Amino acid sequence: MHDTEQKEEKVTIWEVVKSVFAAMLGVQSDKNRQRDFKQSSMLPYILVGVVFVVLFVMGLIGVVSLIMPNE
Repeated sequence: MHDTEQKEEKVTIWEVVKSVFAAMLGVQSDKNRQRDFKQSSMLPYILVGVVFVVLFVMGLIGVVSLIMPNE
């Protein structure tokens, strides 16, 4: 007998980081997107996404503060 259902594959934290980064850039592959949505918990993806957004905003603030003269 052949089982038609795929088993849930566990992802590492590195795969979560790569997946969130690719999704933020808009280049996430359909295969990885489907794998991500099969996970039992979205918490790691949410946490990594929040960290990336905070780092992105802090980076923008840093760049603007370097460019704009201090008064």
